[in-house]
Amino acid sequence: MTARFVVTGTDTGIGKTVFAAALTGALNARYWKPVQSGLEDETDSEAVVRLSRLPAAHILPEAYRLSAPLSPHLSARLDGVEIDPARLEPPACTGPLVIEGAGGLLVPLTKNTVFADVFARWRIPVILCARTSLGTINHTLLSIEALRSRDIPLCGVAFLGAENADTQATIAAIGQVKVLGRLPLLESLTSETLRRAFRENFDIEFLMEARA
Repeated sequence: MTARFVVTGTDTGIGKTVFAAALTGALNARYWKPVQSGLEDETDSEAVVRLSRLPAAHILPEAYRLSAPLSPHLSARLDGVEIDPARLEPPACTGPLVIEGAGGLLVPLTKNTVFADVFARWRIPVILCARTSLGTINHTLLSIEALRSRDIPLCGVAFLGAENADTQATIAAIGQVKVLGRLPLLESLTSETLRRAFRENFDIEFLMEARA
């Protein structure tokens, strides 16, 4: 079976796009951002091209491109657009596919639908990105509960940030979840430094096995 992963996070701005870029590059995968909120600065798809150094053809077009860098439901309203969750179906493609959500699991797409509802329909294994700083235990365990309450397959947690062994072990033990690795903060974030850091801190074979 072709490898497919959903990359989501415990919060916004924690570095999940950087992780998604590293994973996409390591797998030589296609990348898909279903809903992009915010077009004025570099989009997540553009960041993945820059950091993965993969051909632009590996980046699949978003289903929705919304102007304001806000929650999708609000950004869509400001654009006069109504997001139809039924349109959010993983595109057919050759080879592995990495899908990146927006913000956390309960980010609303409409008044009645959050990203986790869409993930539950897809049933594609999820990698949960979590920071290592203060507050992450609560946010990560709540996110794990949100996934399991919807019977969404969870590969494990990918930590982002400085080493925090006790926090990481606590989340693994209480959450009964696999730790896939930790991507450290990079003083100079380039495609080269990201590729090296990912290779040194994540085992692709272990990650593939964790999908089961």
